[in-house]
Amino acid sequence: MLKLVLPKGSLERATLELFSAADLTVERSSSVDYKATIADPRVDSVAILRPQEIPRYVQEGLFDIGITGRDWVEETGSDVVSLGRLGYSKATSKPIRLVLAVAGDSPVMRPEDLAGLGLGRLPRVATEYPSLTGRWLRDRGVEADVAYSFGATEAKVPEIADAVVELTETGRAIRAAGLRIVDTLLESHTELIANKDAVSDERKAHAMHQLHTLLEGALQARDQVLLKLNVVAPSLEAVLAVLPAMRSPTVSRLAPSPGSDLEAFALETVVAKASVNTLIPALKDAGATDILELALSKIVR
Repeated sequence: MLKLVLPKGSLERATLELFSAADLTVERSSSVDYKATIADPRVDSVAILRPQEIPRYVQEGLFDIGITGRDWVEETGSDVVSLGRLGYSKATSKPIRLVLAVAGDSPVMRPEDLAGLGLGRLPRVATEYPSLTGRWLRDRGVEADVAYSFGATEAKVPEIADAVVELTETGRAIRAAGLRIVDTLLESHTELIANKDAVSDERKAHAMHQLHTLLEGALQARDQVLLKLNVVAPSLEAVLAVLPAMRSPTVSRLAPSPGSDLEAFALETVVAKASVNTLIPALKDAGATDILELALSKIVR
């Protein structure tokens, strides 16, 4: 039903891993093949292309739905429908930033300072986002010579460019190049985008939202685990005081145990994976027994 396009390059591996976790495994003949399939009745075809191209192709109707970054939607000025953010990038779950950076010893402290460098020419800015950068600078009253950069953008300051506009997740690579971040143009999330005409088709729109539910469910489950544990009645209140939950823990009464007069309960709850190293010992100290930690595939709210 749906023609799907996925990003090649820096987002490729993380995207394919997400689709696999969502039970939408992408199959292709080799890692360099641009065509793929998904064994799902809602997906008619899959292409894997550069994220820079995806917004325009989706706008033109070559594909019904695709994944790309907000940065490329803004750079291309594409008229597409955002079905929602997907909380992942190439290395983390955090958004990436498109930033203006200058040499560490540059007098530029804010974007407007570029106009006052007294160079006898327009300030030169190198970037992979010339349209977005030019609009952003003009909105701040700065006319600049914005040139497309084909790579190694940070290395172009100061000999070739007075400033660069570059993507960063942590800022580490920019600082390592001896540059200083002046301002952020855009915080970019990975997004699920769709063609406007396709969204107006009720069947296609329903299929799109179902796929989005699976992808979002897989993302929600990434950093969570299910804890199951038992506790006797005298310790129940102490254990509940320690136990976090998405809403409230599930508490079930256990059948009487032979040889014990104590009432007992089984508890279940979803908790952050990062907390279990301290949480499990604390639960045991509070009186919990038979503690199980189980991985989750999806959480659909």
